[in-house]
Order: sequence, then C-alpha cells, then structure tokens
Amino acid sequence: MSIVRRVQQAPAYVLHHRPFRDSSQLLELFSRDYGRLALVARGSRGARSKIRGVLRPFMPLAVSWVQRTDLGTLTGAEVNGAPTRLDGDALLAGFYANELLLNFLHRHDPQPDIFALYAETIPALNGPHSTAPVLRQFEIALLRLLGYALNFDHDAASEAPLDGERYYEYRFEQGPVAVQRREGEMVFSGADLKAIGSGRFTEPDVLRTAGRLMQRVIAFHLGGRELKTRKVLMDLHRARIDRGSEGPGE
Repeated sequence: MSIVRRVQQAPAYVLHHRPFRDSSQLLELFSRDYGRLALVARGSRGARSKIRGVLRPFMPLAVSWVQRTDLGTLTGAEVNGAPTRLDGDALLAGFYANELLLNFLHRHDPQPDIFALYAETIPALNGPHSTAPVLRQFEIALLRLLGYALNFDHDAASEAPLDGERYYEYRFEQGPVAVQRREGEMVFSGADLKAIGSGRFTEPDVLRTAGRLMQRVIAFHLGGRELKTRKVLMDLHRARIDRGSEGPGE
C-alpha cells in the first residue's frame, strides 16, 4: 500500500508549467522543505479557477498538495509574499535561473539554502542596472551550495595563493593551475580570478570574464547540455552589441 503524503501551506515557487488535458496544468515546483516536485493542478486553467492567476513563475506561494506517486495533486495555492513582476531582460534572466534549478536539483531533495538564495535573487533582477551581475552571483552561490564551489584564491597544484600577475588555466575538477600561456578558453589572469571571487561585477571586464568562466563551468557540470534561456540571452546580447547598445545578463 502506497504512503499518502499531505502537505499544507508549504513555501514554494513555480519553476515551469505546461497545459495538461483540457483545463489542467503540470507544474514543476521548488519548495523550501520538500525540494523540487511535480504536481498536477486540476482545472487550474479553467475560467472559474480561483488559482488561475496565482500559479505563475516568480510568485512566492504557499502550496498544498497530496502525493501518492511521483506526480502529486495540487490542493491549494495562495500568494505568500510580495509578488515579483519581471519584464524584458529581467524576465529572461528569471527563466534562466529557473532552468538552472530544473537541471541541477533532484526531486524530493530539500535545499532550503538554495531556496533562500533563489528568493533573494528573483526580486534583485528588477534592479536599475544589468541583470548580469545578479546572475553571476547566483551561479557562483548555487554551485557552492550544490558542492561544486569554485576556487578563486589558490593554485590547485601548488596550493600557493593566486598571483595577480600570473595566468592560470581553470580545470573543472581541480581549479586554477599556473600556466605560461595567456591564451585559451579557460585561461585567466590571477587578478581576474580574484576579482570574480570578490564579486567585483560592477567592473565590465570582470563581469565579462566571469560570464566566460561560468558558461563553461556550468556546461561541464551539466554534461554539455545547452540551456535554452542562456542561448537566448547570448543571442540578444550579441544583437545589441551589433547595434551598439548594452546587452542583458548573458
């Protein structure tokens, strides 16, 4: 006999939703206390549904459900905090953060620290400047909380502190190792690596270098899978450079 789990008013966010049958939805949720889970929201797209406008990405929710199998059934949802409305670049950046969580998080694995990080990141995307610094901070913190912390302070081979005047090849499973060359996809100056580690993303060169590093590190940990939203962000960024305007958070 299967065990029935009944959960009431759990803090959660919708990471992804898609239509299911005539008026229902399949939801991918990220809950603070139960991790990532899949629920069916029966009738939630119907004209008379009380939660039709609630089940949206980036909305802090209190969610209730019943779970007998891997696919649970939503029994209630309500707004649980100040709603966050994302538009333009911030909206794309939010979907990118959601896609990262969908790819990195395992089902039913509680990650309260990552939940708190996400809850801080989403409203920060609405800041007055580019979304890129917020995304770089999110990526670095997410990998650290997942056990994939990046090394920005010492040579992985010699254990010596990074020298700002030297160059290092960042090796995915080790960290930075001193090299004689200055060129290469994963070659960075010690000064740049230390600046990234200090979060100096208001400096355009540091931000650009951080984007190059994080794109490759994340691709490595995802086994080379391409993130759809990152590709959109990068294409948009390149188009804006061609037009001579500032790009979004690629």
